[in-house]
Amino acid sequence: MRNREPLVKNEKNKNEKNEKTKRSKVPLLAILPVTVTSLVLGLPFVIGDHPLRWRSGSLKPILVLHDTTPAKGGGGDAVLAGGGGGAAGAEQPALPAPKVDRPWKAGMPEWGVQLFWEDKKEHSDAYVEKKAREQAAYLVGLKANSVAVSFPFYTEGRTSTKLAAGRSTPTPEHLDTVLRIFHEAGLRTTVRPTLDEAALVPPEGWRGNIKPTDKEAWFDSYEALLGPYLDAAQRQQAATFVIGTELNSMEGHPGWKTLIAAAEKRFKGEVSYDANWDNYVGGHIAVPVDRLGVDAYFPVKVADDAPVDQLVDGWNTWLDKKSKGALPRIVLAEAGISAMEGAYHAPGDFYTKRKLNPAVQANWYKAVCQVVRERKMAGVYWWSVYFDSDPKAAPKEEESRFNFAGRPGTEREIRSCFGSDYAGPGPEPAP
Repeated sequence: MRNREPLVKNEKNKNEKNEKTKRSKVPLLAILPVTVTSLVLGLPFVIGDHPLRWRSGSLKPILVLHDTTPAKGGGGDAVLAGGGGGAAGAEQPALPAPKVDRPWKAGMPEWGVQLFWEDKKEHSDAYVEKKAREQAAYLVGLKANSVAVSFPFYTEGRTSTKLAAGRSTPTPEHLDTVLRIFHEAGLRTTVRPTLDEAALVPPEGWRGNIKPTDKEAWFDSYEALLGPYLDAAQRQQAATFVIGTELNSMEGHPGWKTLIAAAEKRFKGEVSYDANWDNYVGGHIAVPVDRLGVDAYFPVKVADDAPVDQLVDGWNTWLDKKSKGALPRIVLAEAGISAMEGAYHAPGDFYTKRKLNPAVQANWYKAVCQVVRERKMAGVYWWSVYFDSDPKAAPKEEESRFNFAGRPGTEREIRSCFGSDYAGPGPEPAP
């Protein structure tokens, strides 16, 4: 009995201690997950990178699937799930592009648009895909059945022998994406690398008067540059690859034969060349391709309010210098004009900016389309739409007058042209 009381007391103290320990652990176990959850959810709000966002005045959250917007503002490529406008800088997910009603087949006219694309390193794959779907939807809405993807490559100057991809040249992988989406929309696709003129000091220096010190080395450099883009065109079933554009001073050189043969080993579609309008009417285009395009900026010396018939007559006067009658083997690879006063006198002037006059552009488009139909040409590609632009927005004052997206009168003429009953030049393959 002497030892019983201390034993009971010890057991009691031990039990009390255990109960205190249990009580102390319960709050910790409850606090720990709450704390971790709070950090996971709360910290991104502090640094501005949380997947849930709320619009001002709304209790409904929006899920941001990906966002490259910096934490403290700036542009980004956010894609929102849940619909609606979202915060500034956020972008809506692109809907699947509609498809062309009547996909192009041999013999039909190529009703197309030149899409000019200056890619940027910061553009994500998702951004490129979204813009491609947006532009495809716009082109289908114009009743186009074709698109040419024009993008820049670079040289160091007029005498340089080096050609290379540069700051705005799309990667072959991004080109893959764009061509795939256009193909899915039913559009006939053309790949058109074009020598950038910034280092040539335009307008006096331009791609048509380059003088490389070693032309053989120039062609070797060109072949190395084009290879990956020919592969992308082949993978994505492009219809045409433009091997050169407006390279007047290089026409006639034997290096074209070797370059084109190398291109045809990698790409099984048409290999073409786009000649400048002055060389086209002035003589033979000595580039051995099966298909010839013309960048058609024929000047017509008439007043801004001239009727369409006068514009048609002016165009036919120029074309007749080369050949009269039907031209089924010729496609107008570029046709366009600035929406400004005085543009008829120099349609290819990209540098002057005069008073805006949308009717000048709309009437020019109407006239050119009439010429294409009457001369039974292979088609026309309007210059141009910029890949990064919103095609539904009106052009800004500081932008090029050449832009036609967002100009209702010109868009109306394009739809009328592309929706016409012109059946095309027939099944004979273009040159």
